[in-house]
Amino acid sequence: MSYTEGEDCSALSSDLGMVPLPWQRGVINDLCARDGLNNPSYVTYGLDVPRQNGKNAVLEAYEVYVLAVCGWHVLHTAHRVKTAKKSFNRLVRYFTDRDHPELCELVERIRRTNGEEAIYLTNGGSIEFSARTNGSARGFDDIQLVVFDEAQELTDSQYDAIMYTLAASSTGERQIVYTGTPPNEDCPGTVFARARRAVLTDAPRGSAWSSWATPELPPKGATFADVLPDVYASNPSMGYILSEEFTETEFAGGSLTGFAHERLGWFSPVVVSRRAIDARLWRRSEIDAIGHAYPGRVAFGVKFSPDGASYALVGCKLRGGHASDRRDAAVELIECGTTAAGTAALASWLYERRTTASVVVVDGVNGAGPLCAQLADLGAPRGYVVRPRTSDVVAASAELVDSLSGGTASHTPSDALDESATRCVRRPIGSRGGWGFAAPEDGTADPWPIEAAMLAMWGARMTRRNPRRRQRLL
Repeated sequence: MSYTEGEDCSALSSDLGMVPLPWQRGVINDLCARDGLNNPSYVTYGLDVPRQNGKNAVLEAYEVYVLAVCGWHVLHTAHRVKTAKKSFNRLVRYFTDRDHPELCELVERIRRTNGEEAIYLTNGGSIEFSARTNGSARGFDDIQLVVFDEAQELTDSQYDAIMYTLAASSTGERQIVYTGTPPNEDCPGTVFARARRAVLTDAPRGSAWSSWATPELPPKGATFADVLPDVYASNPSMGYILSEEFTETEFAGGSLTGFAHERLGWFSPVVVSRRAIDARLWRRSEIDAIGHAYPGRVAFGVKFSPDGASYALVGCKLRGGHASDRRDAAVELIECGTTAAGTAALASWLYERRTTASVVVVDGVNGAGPLCAQLADLGAPRGYVVRPRTSDVVAASAELVDSLSGGTASHTPSDALDESATRCVRRPIGSRGGWGFAAPEDGTADPWPIEAAMLAMWGARMTRRNPRRRQRLL
């Protein structure tokens, strides 16, 4: 950092009636840090602080400054349309209040269309507000600052779509700002926690992060007096915006875990790692083709969607050979189809392969039963068609992830399977820590392709059926 324009930003904010608190001034100084070429010193900057501490005021102060003084193009994104609109309403008041004529005079036009709110200034500055979708940033040009508000909800696909917009900036002024709170179990995003961890542990060049968070969950049975030091350490606005009395009421009215999450800023390692398969691990497991490298047992997995309208068919082959690698497995997505015309064609296809494949594992609340009945009617041999139990699904899910981590599972390229594997989350099953796959909250991927892969691999390793041996029918 060569210098900071933070004092100018804080002074402007104070003139507008937003007097920054001490901790807010510190964050503003970081955001406004510039190098020798007057470009942001921190291309990536993150802020996590518990709710009601005033992080929105920091954003408002900085956005007004870069708009009015620097003439930047800003894209402000939030998880929900409602939140994006609230941010717009807070910011637009400074450019429409007659008490601030110097800002009013800068206004070229204001767009108030729901979901497309924007402010355009005569100095070239602009800010557009948008709720995030996978294509939300399409059409935004020459963006210099991207604000990820509610960043705990940010998904990989949303991030990717927006980042290409930032890369298109014609100037060297590029900055990404994350603001948010610790993700809970309902948050589909993994970007925020991952970026935070990377900056706080490795401190990549051109990055900084301000975090007010207790590192550990308070011990069971802790009293308010026990957690009070953490309350003050994690809430920089305590005594300014927040009161000790109300915080004690929050503590008394909820669970210790909830209090740690919401008021102490605790990042639960369980929640942070909720994504079922790490994207990097999945990419490392990719092979060009199965080919002759896997001459062992063949199995198929079929998983139906909950309504039975769709299904995924995945094949698996084992390497076979020596004991050290005979369980090595490779999976390939064969088809993602619908049942609009029934499952007779699928049943026929699977039946034709009864002499080369050892097993077909079929699962799904709807769709699995009719398919199995059709295979039985065709004369499928005993042991060829298997319906997994819940315990089998739990075991198969864990086995797939363990195999990927251990380097004993591979997959061929497939957009549908790749999206399913890297975006789906863990769905708790039972009370003993078991889990299966589920779609992310934003619905950007279906779980049945990766579930079919999991079933195929489990079937290949589980079955003892030799397809070339004559066996009785079902």
